[in-house]
Amino acid sequence: MGDRGAPDPEGVVALIRAGDARTIARAITRAESADPGVEAALRLLHRHTGKAHVVGVTGPPGSGKSTLVDKLVKAYRERGLKVGVVAVDPSSPYTGGAVLGDRIRMQGRALDEGVFIRSLATRGSLGGLSKACAETVRILDAAGYERIVIETVGVGQSEVDIVKLADSVILVSVPGLGDDIQAIKAGVMEIGDVFVVNKADRDGADRVVREIRAMLETAWVNTGAGARAIASGGAHHAASPANTAAGAGTAGAQEEDPHALLAKLPPVLKTVAETGEGVEPLVDAIEAHRAKLLESGQLESRRKSNAAAELKAALAARVLARLEAGPAGAELLKLAGELATRERDLYDALETLEEILSSSGSPLAGQSGASPEQAGD
Repeated sequence: MGDRGAPDPEGVVALIRAGDARTIARAITRAESADPGVEAALRLLHRHTGKAHVVGVTGPPGSGKSTLVDKLVKAYRERGLKVGVVAVDPSSPYTGGAVLGDRIRMQGRALDEGVFIRSLATRGSLGGLSKACAETVRILDAAGYERIVIETVGVGQSEVDIVKLADSVILVSVPGLGDDIQAIKAGVMEIGDVFVVNKADRDGADRVVREIRAMLETAWVNTGAGARAIASGGAHHAASPANTAAGAGTAGAQEEDPHALLAKLPPVLKTVAETGEGVEPLVDAIEAHRAKLLESGQLESRRKSNAAAELKAALAARVLARLEAGPAGAELLKLAGELATRERDLYDALETLEEILSSSGSPLAGQSGASPEQAGD
């Protein structure tokens, strides 16, 4: 990777594409630590990505996501597919590294050369993902892993960032978490493509299935779309060129026969991950969703939307880094003090910062007053 005796970027890319596990692991580590030495290799890798189908598995803590992912990996391997797993774990309060609970649960796959498992720490990121998750997915994609499963950390209703990265989102619920209706409120329930009630051998599993289906039926009949359409103005769809056209057709879709709409409901499945019960139908549902995305062209539009979201986030991070460095950082603190003492208002302070950034050659130069959508184009 160009420094500290590491191979040159072309050599790194060749080793990653050949599936060299040590090189893959090192590249992910350097991406996670924001090592600038890895950027050249990541640039070259990008052209070799886009082939893997990315499956996000999300849901509340205690829903058995790790065990379910382990069984998903087993099922995919039995179908002859190479699988990458990105397990996003809580950060250690002492080292900042991942608490490796998820990886321990999947250690039975560690000796399988067709499986690569990596734990990433959230490092304070909200939304259930790590900042290095997208780069990790691209590295595994370029390495030839055909299915990449991302297990989010499990932070509840705010855990929606997975929709910006995954092609198919699996939302896992479980009976016995208390107020089951709480899990069906707006939030993560709006992003699922396949719904799973895990630990279905427990009492109350059928009730949770009924509640999820009732929520989905209400959404589909009332909006003429589905759970994804509820969030069509949100993070996943806002930047999609296809979203405007989809939104324009919503009224017409609402006139469709409700029975026909209900036939298109996302599947709600029951699993018992400990025993593997229901896992094969789940894999079938994921593959059916993948086929539907490819056939309809939605896969391309989703990936464009996801790329726009990532680009905006990266741009925002660069601008913030510029603000925190050098004279701009000092001015930021000065303006914050004046804002707190009411010597300036928020908008005056923002205009001052925009002028500083523009004059210093920021990526925002010439973009003062631009909308977030324009900034991401």
